[in-house]
Amino acid sequence: MRTLVVLVSLMVLIVPSFFAADTLPREVTDEAFWKLTTDYSEDGGYFRFEYMSNEQEFQYVIPRLLENHKQGGVYLGVGPEQNFTYIAALQPRMAFIFDIRRQNMLEHLIYKAVFEMSPTRAEFLSRLFSRKVPTGLTDKTTSRALFQAFRASPPDKELYRQNLKAIKDRLLNEHRFRLSLEDLSSIDEIYVTFFDADNAFYITGQNAYFGGASYADLMTATDEHGASRSYLANEENFRAVRELHQKNLIVPVVGDFAGSKALRGVAKYIRDHGSTVTAFYTSNVEQYLFQQGDDWRKFLNNVSTFPLDGASMFIRSSHFAYNDPNSQVARQVSGRRFIQLLSPMAEVTKAFNAGKVTGYEDVIRMSK
Repeated sequence: MRTLVVLVSLMVLIVPSFFAADTLPREVTDEAFWKLTTDYSEDGGYFRFEYMSNEQEFQYVIPRLLENHKQGGVYLGVGPEQNFTYIAALQPRMAFIFDIRRQNMLEHLIYKAVFEMSPTRAEFLSRLFSRKVPTGLTDKTTSRALFQAFRASPPDKELYRQNLKAIKDRLLNEHRFRLSLEDLSSIDEIYVTFFDADNAFYITGQNAYFGGASYADLMTATDEHGASRSYLANEENFRAVRELHQKNLIVPVVGDFAGSKALRGVAKYIRDHGSTVTAFYTSNVEQYLFQQGDDWRKFLNNVSTFPLDGASMFIRSSHFAYNDPNSQVARQVSGRRFIQLLSPMAEVTKAFNAGKVTGYEDVIRMSK
């Protein structure tokens, strides 16, 4: 009997170390949010594309991404608004957005303020683009009809001034984020770019290579089966993202994929809270890492520190893929647009650690 008691006692001590409970927060305080952002951030760098995505097929992978997906976990991503669509689809408990540009972190703070102040999609677009809400919109209005209606509502300078002041007041006085004067100047520059968007919602400064898209194009795009999945496709998607913002659970970080601080700091945070990565949207950043010496090795070493399971997926964008030439994949590539690819993160890190990854082609060949 005594031996049994000792064994049970040992199991009580050992099991938690192997099966740590998921302790991700249900909500993060303003102070803790800012600490996460600043503690994990690195020095900002430069990347030539900004403001918004140009990957019109970014929704194509969502049906396959959802096949073996379980809600919860932590979403990781790079860049601006396309992350919100993946977050709406995957419904993680928490999200971290990395980008080498400090400007991207500030853009996400603008989004955060606009989401929080906007109960509906129509109010969100009104604040983001400084246009008055058209009449006749309801919670059932499609994203296409939503943007068509806003095309008739011109940018309003007074509304722009009011919105910009409200955004700064929310970030500085309500959340008490310690933004510098340079940060505030960058917020001015970013927000005026949205104000200056033309009536097709094309944003100046967006990368136009490989078939540039307007904001409306991206938000009204569909998956390959014709289903609209953007974060503005319906009120349910919008609310899913908004609620995470309201709880301070979408955390933007200034970070280099090949850096020594940002990715590793977030990896430790996820491990310490007994959770796993659900997906990591990398866009086509890896392509550039493989062009810059050992940066790709540093990146994959960083990724190897994340807690993963069989469902943890890389979401990649590429201009090419090594698939059947008769497949849907080849059709997308021939159209000179980005193709979205999925790749199990654990398989990639295993291959890397075994010395089987030596170039960009290798990771693309592991993607479907």
